[in-house]
Amino acid sequence: MQPGSSKQLEFWRECNRRWNVKTGATRSGKTYMDYFLIPRRLLAGAGKEGLNVILGNTRETIRRNVILPMVSIYGSGRIGNIRTDNSCTMFGQQVFILGADNEAHVNRLRGASIKYCYGDEITTWNQGVFDMLKSRLDKPYSVFDGTCNPEGPQHWFKTFLDSDADIYQQAYCIDDNPYLDPAFVENLKREYSGTVLYDRYIRGLWVAAEGAIYKPFCDHPERFVISGLSDQTINKAIIGVDFGGGTSAHAFCCTGLTNRGSVVILDEYREKKALEPTKLETDFVDFVRRCQMRWLVTDVWCDSAEQTLINGLRSAAARERLGVNIGNAMKRAINDRIRATCLLMGAGRFFINADCAETIDALKSALWDSRHNTEDVRLDDGTTNIDSLDAMEYSFEREIPTLIDGWGQK
Repeated sequence: MQPGSSKQLEFWRECNRRWNVKTGATRSGKTYMDYFLIPRRLLAGAGKEGLNVILGNTRETIRRNVILPMVSIYGSGRIGNIRTDNSCTMFGQQVFILGADNEAHVNRLRGASIKYCYGDEITTWNQGVFDMLKSRLDKPYSVFDGTCNPEGPQHWFKTFLDSDADIYQQAYCIDDNPYLDPAFVENLKREYSGTVLYDRYIRGLWVAAEGAIYKPFCDHPERFVISGLSDQTINKAIIGVDFGGGTSAHAFCCTGLTNRGSVVILDEYREKKALEPTKLETDFVDFVRRCQMRWLVTDVWCDSAEQTLINGLRSAAARERLGVNIGNAMKRAINDRIRATCLLMGAGRFFINADCAETIDALKSALWDSRHNTEDVRLDDGTTNIDSLDAMEYSFEREIPTLIDGWGQK
């Protein structure tokens, strides 16, 4: 167990306001002291009226970011399992564990009085949940502790932090954590370099996402675009499928994973014209066979919004004995997929075959939508090729936790 840094100890001493918030860089140490603060708050409120609540993006992220680290410190005797009623016992106190990404998940809080709330990843919450929470912290002794990574300067939570509410807040940059390996810090700085994520996840600043999403790719495509692919370096290949409709196109992307933990975009398909299902199935079979001639294709992950088309691809694959598993894409949050791609680029572990002209152009032309100033939104108005990006991301999104150490740690 590490001693607290000077900044962590400062928070421990000074967090006596109604709202106590730490914002800043990933892995900056802003969460560690909370594993000791939460028991302190729960025991201080024992016997008082009101609920104890932990809110996070989802129940699973709370389990990963809060519950499991506390179990490792205190043991399962003091930190219980999450029950079917979404509560668990911590230090003898009942605590409700709820996802805040959707108002429906926390409707049970309506009409309830909350004496203590811990908030994880606050900037990922639904704003309505936060607004509801403000009215539920209605006791003179009610208190909130929370952490988040910064987003854009117009984000609703930044507006709250800049208000005259009773708030104590700290801002962390990555260099505020003295316990990180210096080599890890330098690697992380390099991996985020050149993107809006550097200012947010390294410097801990609330900055807007503007212009090109993959600026390093735009500035130095020669670092990423390769030719003369070596078949021996590819352990397996996975295909992502995005279905067209309206102004969008059908797109397939074959991505290879190497024994060095790199992602290589190997082959692509994109058809802008409307296709009959039988023609789409024929093109899909041809694409899979073309890829199978060079690489071991194991899985095909498809846009889950089109189950009828997916069933058609399954039938065609079975009829033609392609021997691939076809299922639904995970469809991680778009910004998580963007972040993963940026990290792989920054780490020198993202490459693309020079023959994949559509995907190369899609990466170069991907933009943040300037019409949105409260959240980061990738431009998707038909002027840029989102189809190839979606297919590319579907192909390797399931591998992200394996490809990127510490994925999910904020």
